[in-house]
Amino acid sequence: MQALRDGADGVGIFGCHKGECDFETGNIVAERHVNIVKTMLENAGFSPDRVMMYFMSAAEIERFTDAIADLTQKIQELPINPLKEDKARGLGIALPPDP
Repeated sequence: MQALRDGADGVGIFGCHKGECDFETGNIVAERHVNIVKTMLENAGFSPDRVMMYFMSAAEIERFTDAIADLTQKIQELPINPLKEDKARGLGIALPPDP
């Protein structure tokens, strides 16, 4: 949430495959938190696609790069985070228009 409040257009969370986490249930807890944040975003009028969670092992480099590409595409399809605009205005910075 802090990254979005600070103006990030989107956030990717990466966790181990379910049932394969060294932290036992850390990835399951993280997924629950991500789902809560998505609901909060939707209730506040933001796209839930601003936060995405991906499951993979550290050895799955191609899966990681695919996830980054997916996240990047979804973020590019969204308008600029309005919180970024508010922050930029407060700092006197002009942002480029939406594509």
